[in-house]
Amino acid sequence: MAERDRTPGNFDPAAHAPDGRQRARGLGLPMPGVTGVLNSITDVGGVTVGFTTLRNNGGTVHTGVTAILPRAPGDLLHPVWAGVFSMNGNGEMTGAHWVRDAGWFTGPITITNTFSVGLAHHATLKWMAKRFPSLGEDLWALPVAAETYDGYLSDIAGFHVSEEHVLAAIEGALSGPVAEGCVGGGAGMIAYEFKGGTGTASRRARTRLGEHTVGVVVQANHGIRPWLTVCGKPVGDALPGRRCHNVERGSIIVIIATDAPLLPGQLERLARRASIGIGRGGTPSGNSSGDIFLAFSTANDPGALPEPAALSFTAVSNDDLDGLYLAVVESVEEAVLNAMLGAETTTGKHGRIVEAIDAEKLKALVLG
Repeated sequence: MAERDRTPGNFDPAAHAPDGRQRARGLGLPMPGVTGVLNSITDVGGVTVGFTTLRNNGGTVHTGVTAILPRAPGDLLHPVWAGVFSMNGNGEMTGAHWVRDAGWFTGPITITNTFSVGLAHHATLKWMAKRFPSLGEDLWALPVAAETYDGYLSDIAGFHVSEEHVLAAIEGALSGPVAEGCVGGGAGMIAYEFKGGTGTASRRARTRLGEHTVGVVVQANHGIRPWLTVCGKPVGDALPGRRCHNVERGSIIVIIATDAPLLPGQLERLARRASIGIGRGGTPSGNSSGDIFLAFSTANDPGALPEPAALSFTAVSNDDLDGLYLAVVESVEEAVLNAMLGAETTTGKHGRIVEAIDAEKLKALVLG
């Protein structure tokens, strides 16, 4: 199904989900930094997120699609300045080579499972071609599609994600609170051998140009139990729950958005800092992991393609980047925890069970 209803109720969205579920700071974990209002990537103005989730608990399908739109749908032929970094390359993110060369991309970002990344790329192009008739005539597009592997719980070789599912995630993208846990591309993912999936968080940072927002979405499918560290405390071995791996078998995709005006090279430097964010959780970024990070800025809109004859930028001074770096690190660390705390114990193919993290036990270990 495509999730569309994320209307805020009477709750603090930085700390709680609309259904009352406690996020990391709602649980009382001492997360550093000042969040945006929603503690979400959608705190960055104009950014929207949509999901299609395919999940039958106790069955064999636990997968889906997450779509992140950097601009309003009608403005997605306006290049978005970006940088990309691969901490460990056992994974895929399409369009990354062009981001490295040109410093920009166009269109929605999609995240899905490993076997569906090509279909997500194809369906995104189909959506763009329908919306922008100039594509395929005078213009081309190379959208970003990324993946992590959900084959432990889900029938990944059944290719259950369809073109319609990708289109529904893109069309359903909304501002406001973002669902977490077993949703979208994160439906079948595992983090530190607990149920993982989709997580988000944000931070405010100040430079001499003013206050800026940094927001992230993670698809957390990485780490093994003994590595898990929360708020600086090694807690993995002390947490209850059955194990499912003895070695790292997963990946993590991190998408970073900001309204700070940054050059492509500065955005690549932001993307690198996601490595420190996941490192705070204890992972060394294992050999089997596809840990790939993209950062983009909504500032310095050059207008619709084709590029004008001259491009101009306003950019934050390099001397002011430290606050933005810290915002990335803190947001990624918290988003991974939010993904785990938002997830539910899941029974998948072959009767395999991946348990949700015990939130109260985690709280006791961190605060005790």
